[in-house]
Amino acid sequence: MSEPSYVPVLQARPHAVAAYAWLPPSGQRHIAPLWNLPPRPGVVAPALATVLRKDLGAVSEAQRHGTAWVDAPFADEAQVAVLAELLEEYCVYGRLQPVTGPDRSPLQQSAALVAAIRGGRGIGVRVRVTGEWDAQAAEGVRSLLAGVEAEAQVDLLLDMGAVRADRPDAGKEALRALDALFPLAPWRDVCVLSGGFPRVTAEMLEQGLRKEPRGDWALWHEIVQSRRAYVPALRYGDYGTQHADAIAEVPRPPDRKGGGPDWGFLRYTTERAFVLAKVVHKGRERREKIAFNRAAAREIVELPDFRGPTASAGDTWLRDLARGSGNTGAFEKWLTVGNAQHLAYVAHTLRRL
Repeated sequence: MSEPSYVPVLQARPHAVAAYAWLPPSGQRHIAPLWNLPPRPGVVAPALATVLRKDLGAVSEAQRHGTAWVDAPFADEAQVAVLAELLEEYCVYGRLQPVTGPDRSPLQQSAALVAAIRGGRGIGVRVRVTGEWDAQAAEGVRSLLAGVEAEAQVDLLLDMGAVRADRPDAGKEALRALDALFPLAPWRDVCVLSGGFPRVTAEMLEQGLRKEPRGDWALWHEIVQSRRAYVPALRYGDYGTQHADAIAEVPRPPDRKGGGPDWGFLRYTTERAFVLAKVVHKGRERREKIAFNRAAAREIVELPDFRGPTASAGDTWLRDLARGSGNTGAFEKWLTVGNAQHLAYVAHTLRRL
């Protein structure tokens, strides 16, 4: 996976799969997602095998033009046993690479290693640092690597989790982690992942457009500016336009008519900020709701930073909504559009840099 420069952390959910699929093949080749299978608490075989096959099948189909990692960070021991066979199948016949980590159970590590051997594309080692760097974590990685075949291709996925204002030292902790982990193996890829998107509340959107700083992008620049010898080998990754903890959310059944909260929001990514615009889902007369949502899109389209409809399918959708054409959408569409414009923009930015 030497060509892609951007590693988004995505949910193996319809909205994220659709956002990735909206990219042209030329754009997909610059992106190598880390797909996360959602938690399925209480789901057991054979029902578990059915939902996992659906998740893996959708991701595998989306990856026709490029390779990606696939992880199941929330699977319990019983679910890992069911997942192991399917993971092997999709790593052999799809374009997926399994992921494990020093904090995973021996059973999960074994399943990922077997799938990596059979698939022949390598394995990702995901190391989470959600606070201060713990030097003992390097020993866990060293122990895990001891069980990997010498000729295997191994990737380091340094996952810093949410990086917001409450973690001002996240960049320093990332550098401490990289200093310790980089020498442990001849890594094929080293990816730094972090999420700067906020937890959005209704109060945040009361005053119109809201701009939130891109903490993930700031962390990346801090790492680059450190001028460490390994910096040219690093790849940038983020959690797109969702909070980093969103991957841990349990999928809910599709909203029935009238379900879900009264409001949602459109997302747009600029160089330094995430721009949020409130839209409404229910609680207003239909014509008023449509007018409100189109006005929200116009606020984004009229931004000096708006890139225009040719920038991505997400930008086109926002332009059309602002102009009064097309459906105003609902939660899943708003998520798809937000991630689609973000993926295209970040990939383009990294290529340009």
